[in-house]
Amino acid sequence: MFTDRTISCVDCAAEFTFTAGEQDFYAQRGFTEAPKRCTSCRAARKAARSGSSLDMSGGNAGAGGYSAGYGTNASEFVGQYRERRPRELFEATCADCGRTANVPFRPSGIKPVYCSDCFQSRR
Repeated sequence: MFTDRTISCVDCAAEFTFTAGEQDFYAQRGFTEAPKRCTSCRAARKAARSGSSLDMSGGNAGAGGYSAGYGTNASEFVGQYRERRPRELFEATCADCGRTANVPFRPSGIKPVYCSDCFQSRR
């Protein structure tokens, strides 16, 4: 049904292949437009939106360390990080000993919840 298409990236002008499998994937999810950016430019753009200029491979985003205008060099971000919000804990009653346990998930009541001691002994 689909055939591979060659597309030119709007950011770096590199040609990339929009495979038949990718086209099928897009069609199944109702995406009407083909991608406009190559994989590395999409990764750079995503990294810029999340506040980082590193791509998935750990190198600088874009070709040759240039981030296609979506951020700056990764060396400028050394030592900077986003604060992680504190972990939310929920109280539950241990299914073995009956003590109160704090767990990092909301107990549904369907599966048993164990305190850390009972959990370690069951492993």
